[in-house]
Amino acid sequence: MSAIIPYAGLALGLIALLVLVFLVIAPPAPRVPIERRRAPGAVQTSTLTRVTDRTVDMIDGVISKRSNPLFGGAELEQAGIRMSPPSFVLMVVCAAIVLAAFGLLIGNGTPWVIPLMVTFAALSPIGAKLVLGVRAGKRRAAFAEQLDDALTLLAGSLRAGHSLLRAIDAVSQETDSPIAEEFARVVNETRIGRDLGDALMNTALRMKSDDFQWVAQAIAINREVGGNLSEVLNQVAFTIRERNQIRRQVKALAAEGKMSAWVLLLLPVGVFAFLLLVRPEYFAGVFTSIWGIFALVVAVVLLIVGSIWMMAVVKVKF
Repeated sequence: MSAIIPYAGLALGLIALLVLVFLVIAPPAPRVPIERRRAPGAVQTSTLTRVTDRTVDMIDGVISKRSNPLFGGAELEQAGIRMSPPSFVLMVVCAAIVLAAFGLLIGNGTPWVIPLMVTFAALSPIGAKLVLGVRAGKRRAAFAEQLDDALTLLAGSLRAGHSLLRAIDAVSQETDSPIAEEFARVVNETRIGRDLGDALMNTALRMKSDDFQWVAQAIAINREVGGNLSEVLNQVAFTIRERNQIRRQVKALAAEGKMSAWVLLLLPVGVFAFLLLVRPEYFAGVFTSIWGIFALVVAVVLLIVGSIWMMAVVKVKF
């Protein structure tokens, strides 16, 4: 025990010497936070961000060479998606890779692994197209529903003494999306030199709205011949309101037919999937025989043709 005491004292002496040298005589320089050491405006990007940016730039180069890209900027804008086409394509590609991996997981060890991977990967662009179409349709429907109220507000602003452009700007600030975004775009296009009539007509064509084409034509005629534009807009708003009421009635009457069509379309697919999971031996001969595969192909073709036929019957064009 007495032999350890000198070594313990020596160790304590060395520790005290180190503390004296590194903390008292030559203390370390104070560390400046990394935020203060960066230049003003400098943004630190991670490796993943740099790789993503390079991939997006490469996709942008490929898309710019095509006259009709799969996912264009106008299509994304109509669907209300605030993303650039290269970023959206990158997201679709990542989803396709994930779905292909899911197909590989399902068909691992079977001869169907390649067809499953291709089928699941193809679901990504097809699903993206369907999502864009559905979102664009809902946005146009919301635009049509809001149009009569927007025209009433526009006519009120004109009666209050505002100019037409100022009234459109007020409507863009007081209404909800999507009509607020479209009217704000009209104002911005006019400010950079585009004719107001052309901007309004372009909005009508982009939203595929016959009602708004009437509004654009009424404003164009009034700018040429003059007159009380507020009264004209009130009459147009009344007509559009009556058309919207009839459209809602037609939609309610056609809802039962649409529901029946969906049930008839999904019922055979659901029964087939249920039996395939519960009793796969029922279809053992179907997948191994050439006639069974031919019957499946014929069934799918007939189902697609029937789907198109029923959707055309229950869709009421107004």
